[in-house]
Amino acid sequence: MVKLLSTVIVALTCFVGVAVADTGLIKLKSAHSVVDTADKLEGILKSKGMSVFGRINHAAGAEKAGLTLKPTEVVIFGNPKVGTPLMNCERTIAIDLPQKALIWEDDSGEVWLAYNDPAELAKRHDVKGCEAAIEKVTGALANFAAAATAS
Repeated sequence: MVKLLSTVIVALTCFVGVAVADTGLIKLKSAHSVVDTADKLEGILKSKGMSVFGRINHAAGAEKAGLTLKPTEVVIFGNPKVGTPLMNCERTIAIDLPQKALIWEDDSGEVWLAYNDPAELAKRHDVKGCEAAIEKVTGALANFAAAATAS
């Protein structure tokens, strides 16, 4: 099962523009605008029973301060049925929960969606005994992100 999951992740990396940077972020290029990508993500999350706790429009905040910023939004979401077991494995992971997705337009006009790699969070917080939950979150986030960014 782990080998199959690894193969799928490698395939996705090759074919849908997924990148995992040294920062622990998984990034996907979107076929949509920032607003449309965030709207799609929010709809997908809600349809899967996830709670969307908030959405931050950083460009609007910059404008209020008299500054400019290319479109940049953060969607904050989660599910206590998944997050609580992770926090029971290692309480410090709560600083990184609920999950967040960053959607932004880069300087060349391309739109990206990024989120924290659950395996990196598990490593950061030395989470032990929750491997199945981490795998489940990894798969779910990959599916949500792929659906929100696909054409």
